[in-house]
Amino acid sequence: MSQQPEMQPPGQPGGDVRRDLTGTPFPLGDWGEPAERLDELYRWVEGNALRTAEWYLSDRSGKRRGARALRFGTAAGVIAGAALPLLDVSGVTEGTTGWGYVSLLLGAACLACDRYFGLTSGWMRDVATAQAVQRRIQALQFDWASESVREVLGPTEGTASEAAERCLGVLRRFSEDVTELVRAETADWMVEFRSGPAPLALQSAGVVPPRPETTPPAGRFPLPPGTRPNMPRQRPPETR
Repeated sequence: MSQQPEMQPPGQPGGDVRRDLTGTPFPLGDWGEPAERLDELYRWVEGNALRTAEWYLSDRSGKRRGARALRFGTAAGVIAGAALPLLDVSGVTEGTTGWGYVSLLLGAACLACDRYFGLTSGWMRDVATAQAVQRRIQALQFDWASESVREVLGPTEGTASEAAERCLGVLRRFSEDVTELVRAETADWMVEFRSGPAPLALQSAGVVPPRPETTPPAGRFPLPPGTRPNMPRQRPPETR
């Protein structure tokens, strides 16, 4: 994967990845040289995707440190809350039962802060989104290499304009896919922020509650799709 840092605008890989995920201007150029123009568009699309992955990887570092600190506080509070009363009962120390309750309260507070601020779930979302973007980048690189090899060996079908349109389709689908990944992560964050800490376990695990299904009335069977209900046939009158 070739890169040219000196030609990259601010915010591309190698630049400032702490800025928000704002788009960069679409590169305008002359289509008199279609190959150079397509290569420029490829570098622009790939650079934006790499910047997106780097943004999520850099955003996870602060959440990871905060989540680990709160989880360590939770574990320490639970251990101390269980050990101090036992030491008091066994006679090793005196008056430590009250401190055990305080330790349990601090451990519960650390766990509540982690759930309320969404540090662990946000860390997981950042890692998952960055990995998903990197997988899309690898697929784009192989697809682009395939198109380049086809162009070098000579197009077996279609014209040059159709080949260029096919390359543009590859870049457009990749850009839309990465944008959809970012939109889905933002939607998950909004749902978690609005719903509060109660359904956070479901959101972080990626579990969606099942939708209620309508059941047919008792004594009747559902009809297969595409069929119409028919009236029951009557027996013809018997001839006498």
